[in-house]
Amino acid sequence: MPKMKTVRGAAKRFKVKKSGKIKRGSAFRSHILSKMSQKRKRRLRSAHYVAEVDVPRIKLTLGMK
Repeated sequence: MPKMKTVRGAAKRFKVKKSGKIKRGSAFRSHILSKMSQKRKRRLRSAHYVAEVDVPRIKLTLGMK
């Protein structure tokens, strides 16, 4: 059976940590930031993790079992 290929777009967006959690970037940080409050922009800067229900699907796209 051939190896599972990694979805390259997913590999660029997610990082698996030692604990098994999957780190992700936050949305709404690309443009039109002038109308957004500093507090909201600051909160979007911090690390976010993929929800537990989505972890198996993300691991599958990353080529993990």
